[in-house]
Amino acid sequence: MDNRTLIQRFVAKPEFGPLVLLIVEIAVFWSINPDFLSLQNISNTLAFTVELGMIALAMTLLMTAGEFDLSVGSVFGFSAVVMWTVFNSGAAPLWAAFLIAIAISLLIGYISGLFVTRLAIPSFLVTLGMLLVVRGCALYVTDGFPQRTWNSEGQWLAEALAGDFFIGSFRVYMSVFWFILFALATHYILTGTKAGNWIQASGGNPNAARARGVNVNRTKVLLFMLSSAMAAFAGIISSIRTSAANPNSGTGYELEVIAMVVIGGTVLTGGRGTIIGTVLGIFILRIMRNGIVMIGVPGLAYNIFIGAIILGMMALHSGLERRHNAGT
Repeated sequence: MDNRTLIQRFVAKPEFGPLVLLIVEIAVFWSINPDFLSLQNISNTLAFTVELGMIALAMTLLMTAGEFDLSVGSVFGFSAVVMWTVFNSGAAPLWAAFLIAIAISLLIGYISGLFVTRLAIPSFLVTLGMLLVVRGCALYVTDGFPQRTWNSEGQWLAEALAGDFFIGSFRVYMSVFWFILFALATHYILTGTKAGNWIQASGGNPNAARARGVNVNRTKVLLFMLSSAMAAFAGIISSIRTSAANPNSGTGYELEVIAMVVIGGTVLTGGRGTIIGTVLGIFILRIMRNGIVMIGVPGLAYNIFIGAIILGMMALHSGLERRHNAGT
């Protein structure tokens, strides 16, 4: 029986640290520059935050299952290149080009999953190799030049994925609603379904999971496919919003996404993950990127802040875990 008070149980949750950090972060930036919480800045911050956030949601499930996907950044850029190359060549309408790009991303995830599960190669190495292959394909297809995206004007799919509207003076992007939908769906999958139990069991103790009838390999392959598809979806939305399908787009995103998931409280070794924590981690890092610029800190210092936050949150999570295990 848990004799701890409600406050003690709340403090012990992996989401507590990220929540406190997010509140402090917002308060500090706002106190230095009141424009930080202006409607325009909030709208602009949300626009690029949720695109990377979608990838982090899928990565949370994959990391809970004990695996990584370092290829998401390259898939982010490559999928947009594929869609616009197909569409601009006249080979297919935009909706069909979109489906082709998503299908290719699913294939990329499937191949990564097979290498990890069938050949027992660590996912770090498999997806690092896939990162290079996919990025190389994007550069080869485009000769290193961005693809045209301005033909998307008036396309219903472009409006559905990355359209916007105003509530008063506040600009709302459709991508925010996609992010909310995916966040609710992944949270439900992880906490309210058998699939969520399989994911956690696959990462916590794969042998015990297999003994209980969990198809660990299939679970992981599906999660690699989900991770890749979500990266493609986010990359396509980004290309529509920025009017650019750059083959180098998404460079470095894989490490930032993993940082978001880890800061949120998902265990690196697998077995336990939290979508709520990941959502907090997403906003911690993206608000940090926006805030340091608004208060006059050079943007090149962003990585310093990311590294410091990761180290600090890991120390906090470790301390809370020890207290939890000790029953205090």
